[in-house]
Amino acid sequence: MSGPHPGRDRRARRLDARGGRPRVSGDGPRVAVVGGGIAGLSAATVLAERGVRVVLFERDAQLGGRLAGWGTRLADGSEATMSRGFHAFFRQYYNLRALLRRTDPGLHGLIGLPDYPLRHRDGGQDGFARVPRTPPLSAIGFVAQSPSFGWRDLGRMDPRAALPLLDVAVPGVYEALDKVSATDFLASIRFPEAAHHLAFEVFSRSFFADPATLSAAELVLMFHIYFLGSSEGLLFDVPREPFPQALWGPLARYLDGLGVEIRTGTAVCDVRPVGEDRVELGVAGAAEGFDGVVLALDTGGLRTLVGASPQLVGAAWRASVGRLRTAPAFLVSRLWLSAPVAGDRHGFLGTSGFGGLDNVSVLDRWEGEAHRWALRTGGSVVELHAYAVGPGRRRAEVEEGLVRRLREVYPETARAGLVDARHEWREDCPLFTVGGYRDRPGVRTGDVRVVVAGDLVRTGLPVALMERAATSGFLAANALLERWDVRGETVWTVPARGRSAVGRALAGLGRRPSRVP
Repeated sequence: MSGPHPGRDRRARRLDARGGRPRVSGDGPRVAVVGGGIAGLSAATVLAERGVRVVLFERDAQLGGRLAGWGTRLADGSEATMSRGFHAFFRQYYNLRALLRRTDPGLHGLIGLPDYPLRHRDGGQDGFARVPRTPPLSAIGFVAQSPSFGWRDLGRMDPRAALPLLDVAVPGVYEALDKVSATDFLASIRFPEAAHHLAFEVFSRSFFADPATLSAAELVLMFHIYFLGSSEGLLFDVPREPFPQALWGPLARYLDGLGVEIRTGTAVCDVRPVGEDRVELGVAGAAEGFDGVVLALDTGGLRTLVGASPQLVGAAWRASVGRLRTAPAFLVSRLWLSAPVAGDRHGFLGTSGFGGLDNVSVLDRWEGEAHRWALRTGGSVVELHAYAVGPGRRRAEVEEGLVRRLREVYPETARAGLVDARHEWREDCPLFTVGGYRDRPGVRTGDVRVVVAGDLVRTGLPVALMERAATSGFLAANALLERWDVRGETVWTVPARGRSAVGRALAGLGRRPSRVP
């Protein structure tokens, strides 16, 4: 677990794969990867690089999963790329960045945003540009400059209840906190009310979930990954161009060069074990045989495919997959405006207290396609997000409400005409419910032919969101490669435990039965 580290943090953890041959020999095994998002693409890349014959199945017409993009024609005749919305590429995403380096070794296709401000409706605003990166200086520096989390607030917290934040480990954090909600955990440590938006908007809302239903273990793990356990900081990069052009087009060409057969617009109906070594996939009314399969689907897709595969793995495993839940619906609204947003506006702004508006992105600040449209027309391209939208809300009402809130946050937009708009509704993110950790599948299923990858998967490592997807894809490929005595991919994570020996010792004092209801 030593060697050069891929980021600023010298304590980044290296996990070497089990040894073996560098590649398969001869006519290698044939593996199906079901799902063309980050997890599936990660698994397909590692397998193909080692000589495995890979067929990648993607139900949609585009690769990228929740980072897919597609073309659209605007009312002014312009061609534009629409997507499911902004994603932050944090510097802690070592394995995702390793995947992207296959086609962009210097990661020049990413650009860093100078800050990640969070604005509350009461006028308070927090930022991270001037916060030191290395814990505990990061926490001290943040408290010193934050208008919503001050020294008095720190003194009012329950230190014993909060001490476990100093030594987060997987799976220990789930054993301790998975049966507690994020809301109740923050109440138990007396996290200041004025700073709740920091925890909810930065961390909890990243899961598209109501904090009252989200496992506190996921919230605390996020604190460790992005703040208290890593020196990479809370700043992040974004792609310079839309996802297909910047990321998935180049990677698809790379995979094609490795012999990967990519079948977009193709759904897999079921998976059937055949004998002891093979599996068959039902595709377009026919059965295709493979030596292994990577199930890299979203929660609903995995649940549906497993439900249609009554012989897969085992009854208990299938039942646990059937209990997985999907997060509430979320909305991404992209507006092409006839006038520019004020020049001092941030490229990305998190918001709290603005009636369902969770963040605002000014895309022409960094995305080339949007920037070129803005230069040509004198306008701007703005994206709005609303997470965890209640099931009883009328969609048109929510869409109109976001536009009104934008005009409240950035008043100059009220004077701009609306050239065009796209409203994308989705309900396919995993929901990490209170007490639901045990039902989440691991990479290994108990059947050596079948592995699982995705951001819903238990990896046993301190990773989350897009990085969990990429990491699980690498681990799934590694698990299959072990069958053929082939060396897999090295995986990196943030430190597995708290950074300070003193902090770890203090954290031990906080490990007691929870007083949270």
